[in-house]
This record gives sequence, structure tokens and C-alpha cells, in this order.
Amino acid sequence: MSNYPEAQPGLDDIEVGGITRSSFILRGALTAGAVYGSTMVAPFVSSALAQTASTDADILNFALTLEYLEAAFYTKALELGLTGTAKQYAKAFGAQEAAHVAAIQGTVKQVGGTPVAKPVFAFPIHDQKSFLALASTLENTGVGAYNGAAPMISSPAVLAAAGSIVQIEARHAAAINLLIGTSPTPNLGFDRALTKAQVLAAAGPLIKSS
Repeated sequence: MSNYPEAQPGLDDIEVGGITRSSFILRGALTAGAVYGSTMVAPFVSSALAQTASTDADILNFALTLEYLEAAFYTKALELGLTGTAKQYAKAFGAQEAAHVAAIQGTVKQVGGTPVAKPVFAFPIHDQKSFLALASTLENTGVGAYNGAAPMISSPAVLAAAGSIVQIEARHAAAINLLIGTSPTPNLGFDRALTKAQVLAAAGPLIKSS
């Protein structure tokens, strides 16, 4: 049996309106997670950021796009009639992702940048099972995104802020993974590296323009 999580179906159906270059690349990272497993995208995220992010504000705006997505995802999930722990997580995690959005928006301004606008999202979730599957992918991808971006952050203050957020994202990911019967520390505690060519070959056909 493989030590790596199975791909999460349906992520390629997320539609994003008003795509910017950074959010388009984010889509690539998310679809890579869907194909290869959600904890295996950090190398691609790092490579993508190197192509588009030249300042801390750029990196923060990349993170902001992901936080917009996660906050919107949990808002949408609460319309599904979730029950039990899944409902509790959707409420709590959604509030925390909204707090991340506000914090990153403020930090972008503090470093002299302009926060990117929130895209329009549509999530292929229709019941509790599909919500949990996609939540696992999004939260694990969020961890990979922050880990990939960290080495490129110049400001110690910004790095500390990102570190405080990624810890919460990791706890979200572990909680969701446990709820769906997946290891909270998959891949024996390490991410598997993929070449850029491997990721683009799989993710490219899944990325949709608007």
C-alpha cells in the first residue's frame, strides 16, 4: 500500500473568476495536489512563486489568494447541512481563515503593497463527504504553499507572521485528515518532491481559464 494520500477527485472542477497570474498558478498547485496527493505540492509552489513573486508583498498576495479561497470554501460548506464534527470544523476553520485574510491584507499594506482582489470561486461540494475530501486537499495544500514561500520572504516580521498562520493550517489539515481516516502526518513526515515537468504535465490539462 502506498504511503502517500490518494488523489482527491473533483478539485479540477473548481472554477475561479477574475483570474490573476498568481491565482492561476495557485490553481496549478491545487490541481497538482488533487493528482499527486495534497502534501506533495510544495516544490511546485516554490517554483511558481520564484517566477512571479519578487517582493514580500507579492508573496503575501499569493498567500492571500489561497486564504480567500479557503474562507469562501468554508462559507459554502455551511450551506450543505453538515453535521457533527464536520460542521464544527467548518464554522471554526472558516472563522480562522477569515482572520487570516484580514491579517494578510493588513500586512500587505504595512509592507507597501496593495492587497489583491478576491476572486469568485465555485466549489464542487454537494455533501459532507465531498466537503471533507476537498477540505483535506485545500488545507494540506495551504501548508505546502506556506512552506514553499518561506525561504523567499525577506522580512523577519513577515516570516514570523506566516509561520504563525502555517501552524494553524497544519492543525486544520491534521484534524480533517483524522476525521476522514487519513494519517495526520502523511508521507512519513516528509513531502515527496516532484519535478516541475511532472506537475505541469498532470496539472496543465486540469487548469481552466475564465
